Amino acid sequence: MKIFIGSDHTALEMKSAISDFLKTLGHQVTDLGPESDEAVDYPDFGFKVGEAVNKNKNSLGIVICGSGIGISIAANKVKNIRAALCYEKEAVELARKHNNANVLALGARFIAVQKAVNLVETFINTEFEGDRHETRVRKLCDYSG
Repeated sequence: MKIFIGSDHTALEMKSAISDFLKTLGHQVTDLGPESDEAVDYPDFGFKVGEAVNKNKNSLGIVICGSGIGISIAANKVKNIRAALCYEKEAVELARKHNNANVLALGARFIAVQKAVNLVETFINTEFEGDRHETRVRKLCDYSG
């Protein structure tokens, strides 16, 4: 699976651990930055990941900032992106099963690195249920406000 990952400067350790984990499973991981702990603007990386997922059908994305809030808002600005900020496994499962989330947002200041890796594992291994959720997800994608 093709997976795009990006963060801000607060989340480099978590981003690296997640990337390494995904690569050991054989996934094609593209790190969209940043590469150093120099302060950066999280929206830039939320947009980059969102755009990459939107352009690459059947890919997934992971975005990480201090809280996960700002970067998830940024990713959700991109057409067809359904970024879900999750801190618990059950939320990740529902985001994939019911909302067909294609980007997982994480908060590096609120969860431990190993828990983040576990959430990512749930994210990539949970499938969209479709059926009654299909119409709702379509509305999310079609809305142009």
